[in-house]
Amino acid sequence: QVQLVESGGGLVQAGGPLRLSCVASGRTISSYGMGWFRQAPGKEREFVAAIKWSGGSTVYPDSVKGRFTISRDNAKNTVFLQMNSLKPEDTGVYYCAADRNYYGARYSEYDYWGQGTQVTVSS
Repeated sequence: QVQLVESGGGLVQAGGPLRLSCVASGRTISSYGMGWFRQAPGKEREFVAAIKWSGGSTVYPDSVKGRFTISRDNAKNTVFLQMNSLKPEDTGVYYCAADRNYYGARYSEYDYWGQGTQVTVSS
């Protein structure tokens, strides 16, 4: 079992940065694909970023490409999401996810999820 705990959310003005962290416990995540998703009230969960187990490959949707960066520190069992140039439409609960065999946009593929951290971007 893998437990994931997100942190770093909060209230930020539009245009500002925010950095999220996801700390894993229970198992080392060096061989896991990791992803970030978000969910706004009344909307479906949306893919934000994913990174391969080695960290050598990342995936982003067009909505965040160039503004968000996912990275990982396997020695610390931690994944990060650096968010720059934030927009009000980036508001939502951000979730970290892990899977031994997958990294990508399909949330149904991930086996482990954190509880989420709230990000609110004011205009």
